[in-house]
Amino acid sequence: MDYLTITQSPNLCGSIAISGAKNAALPLLALTLLSKDDAQISNLPDVADVKTLSKLLEHLGARLQNLDSHTLRINCADIIHTKALYDIVRKMRASILVLGALLARFRKCQVSLPGGCAIGARPVDLHLKAMEKMGAQIHIEGGYIIANAPKGLQGADILFDKISVTGSENVIMAAALAKGKTRIINAAKEPEVVQLCEVLAQNGIEIEGIGSNEISIYGSDGELPRFSPFSVIPDRIEAGTYLCAGAITNSRITLDNANSTHLQAILEKLEEIGFGFEITESSITILPAKKRNAFELITTEYPGFPTDMQAQFMALATQCEGVSVIEERLFENRFMHVSELQRLGADIKLSGNIAKISGAKPLMGANVMATDLRASSALVLAALIAKDTTQIHRIYHLDRGYENLESKLKSLGVTISRDKE
Repeated sequence: MDYLTITQSPNLCGSIAISGAKNAALPLLALTLLSKDDAQISNLPDVADVKTLSKLLEHLGARLQNLDSHTLRINCADIIHTKALYDIVRKMRASILVLGALLARFRKCQVSLPGGCAIGARPVDLHLKAMEKMGAQIHIEGGYIIANAPKGLQGADILFDKISVTGSENVIMAAALAKGKTRIINAAKEPEVVQLCEVLAQNGIEIEGIGSNEISIYGSDGELPRFSPFSVIPDRIEAGTYLCAGAITNSRITLDNANSTHLQAILEKLEEIGFGFEITESSITILPAKKRNAFELITTEYPGFPTDMQAQFMALATQCEGVSVIEERLFENRFMHVSELQRLGADIKLSGNIAKISGAKPLMGANVMATDLRASSALVLAALIAKDTTQIHRIYHLDRGYENLESKLKSLGVTISRDKE
């Protein structure tokens, strides 16, 4: 098993390119199950989760051709299986995204209950209730979701009690081939959901309300769309993580291929802390702060502050003057990185879903363990300013979502190496 060794690297400089968004790539890969012909996706991030979903598509019978390290041509004309096996699905929760597409196209499927990271319960009940509302018969047997819609899916009004990104994406894909109009109320508004809608809309599926909390999809009644080539949007969470690398070291760094409009909540919080920016259409440069102020943040759905950036800002809070307060409202177990940051010397007090971080205190290198994807990145950030050397174990979590992490950090001046246990 690999681990990272990072030696204190307090002065960063330079520029890096932000990769395609993992959380946009996964539903877009699942979307190709609806394609009548070849579908070509570019700017795919070279990360473990994309490889896992690609492997699942191949198992189902899709033909995948790598045109380069970030471009796939996918043909789903000869799907031979509609069963998403446990051995593949258990590796990540996002595998549930094939449910809507398989059910809509083939009127039946079996999808293993998903696995993935350990940040708390993310039940699939919302997905299943939506499919049932659209006419599917669903039951759970042997750890599999078994879904049948012998007459095809029918358009329906879907009201989500709780905003769900993957739930919205699954319904959008199912609705694209359904008969009639599907209306999603309380839909997720994340840029990744917006891109999924835009790709469908650009290829013949009528969709109203893109980017709002109420989306209407007019289904094709089983007619498969043809997809023109499309490119995955930049990864806003990767961009936010590297902005935090510049912030925690109080360094000037530039991110290329970054979309600032997707990062407003993150940029506003960094400005509140004391940082400035130079922003162009496709780049963001973070400027050092004269003073780093303590802050308060509450995680919430887009366009609010993303839960996927909570851990990174907690690491940053250790270097801000005063007491910062972070309230996690989306996932109940997403403070597992706290104990590992404390091993580095962070002064953090927990009370339920609220963390209070007393900042401006030095951190010391130590052996720490990653518990989930974003917690891993928080430990990397803390290691940049921790005295001496830090070793981060179980970094397979990092490999799920960050492309070329070591080479990107090295290009900014970080002393980092990957070793084996």
